[in-house]
Amino acid sequence: MTKLYSVTELAQELDVTPRALRFYEDKGLIAPQRAGKTRVYTHRDRGRMILILRGKRLGFSLKEIAEWLDLYDSDPGQVEQMRLTLNKARDRIETLEAQHRDLQQTLDELRSIASDVEDFLKSKGASIEAAE
Repeated sequence: MTKLYSVTELAQELDVTPRALRFYEDKGLIAPQRAGKTRVYTHRDRGRMILILRGKRLGFSLKEIAEWLDLYDSDPGQVEQMRLTLNKARDRIETLEAQHRDLQQTLDELRSIASDVEDFLKSKGASIEAAE
């Protein structure tokens, strides 16, 4: 028998809120079944949620995640899905590397400013501890 999850069970297992599950359902990314008036989630829904959460953590948009999940359903051999994954991963790497360079430059500038200010304060005989 296939394990079914209640909203609460799946939310707890994935460390998300029940509202988050309903959000992804509203977006058409998961499609729980009904047992009477109760939503029940299958192993497939759980797997899709894991992929959705991973995609979000990696910075992909819901549109990109939906595109990827749609390919999973229409591409049994997963060749196109893997090509899309490769292209999206490469694009995301490029974006993150650019952000990393920008962040490193900002950190370098701030360290230089802090050093210059410390030197100035020391030359004036002032404490370098920040006033609160």
